[in-house]
Amino acid sequence: MKQIHVAAAVIKNAQGEILLALRPNDKHQGGLWEFPGGKVEQGETVQEALKRELQEEVGIQVTKCRPLIQISHRYPDKAVLLDVFLVSEFEGQAEGCEGQAICWTTADGLSDFSFPAANQPIVDACQLPESILITGEFESPQACIERVMLGLSRGAQSVMLRSQHPAKLEIAAELKTLCESHDKLFILNGTPEEAAALKVDALHLSSHQLDQLADRNAFAGKWLSASCHTPEELEVAVAKGLDFVTLSPVSATQSHPNAAPLGWACFSDWVLSVPMPVYALGGMNHADISTAFAHGAQGIAAISAWWD
Repeated sequence: MKQIHVAAAVIKNAQGEILLALRPNDKHQGGLWEFPGGKVEQGETVQEALKRELQEEVGIQVTKCRPLIQISHRYPDKAVLLDVFLVSEFEGQAEGCEGQAICWTTADGLSDFSFPAANQPIVDACQLPESILITGEFESPQACIERVMLGLSRGAQSVMLRSQHPAKLEIAAELKTLCESHDKLFILNGTPEEAAALKVDALHLSSHQLDQLADRNAFAGKWLSASCHTPEELEVAVAKGLDFVTLSPVSATQSHPNAAPLGWACFSDWVLSVPMPVYALGGMNHADISTAFAHGAQGIAAISAWWD
């Protein structure tokens, strides 16, 4: 089955709203909403196709964009490769230039729309943060809370509690409340049982826990993720229906000094086969986020970037 290469865009306006377009009923996946874009023509780069399609479809001129996610998906009658970009700046007034309905919505509001199956990872990428603060060592529960607050003030967009502290569940409950008050995602690194007890929206599994996971239904929350280190573990995460993963170690890291780093080329190669958001982990710092984007990452996850 021939694969159709498509350039698509998550277009954000100054208010952070995202533009959607309704597919005509007579087209493939008609009647569903989509992120604007179209086929990459022979001789075009993906970026050239993106700019052309957005001018033709919704009447805007792209002035700033970056890679967001790449997805391969096979329908019963068609295979597609979606190269998705985040368009953060543009000129012109968006309109349905081909007679299609369009609308603006918030990232959370995307859950109220029906999309083609291939678009679900794009929805996830829109709703997930670009950075995850992973907790490091701490002397007391209060010290943990204070360091997380400092990390959030430094720009961390979400928090993952990874700890074996005896008061882990109490700390998790306080961090959950703290993150909710700052409109940040709280992720518990733990078990489905712990997550259920705390009623958290996001649970992160170790690679061993991922291997033991029966299926996605073991966790009732919105976001289920796991730590991956090999292509085989990535395949398991996809097969079990996870929502995103971390892939490590990308660079040398103090916490695992004997682990051979993947490097960005390997990271990028592995990510191409994964139809879900992937965070780069291992030796990451603030300066790495643009590099991570360029190599297909959702963003970065790190301890030292916000904890030290």
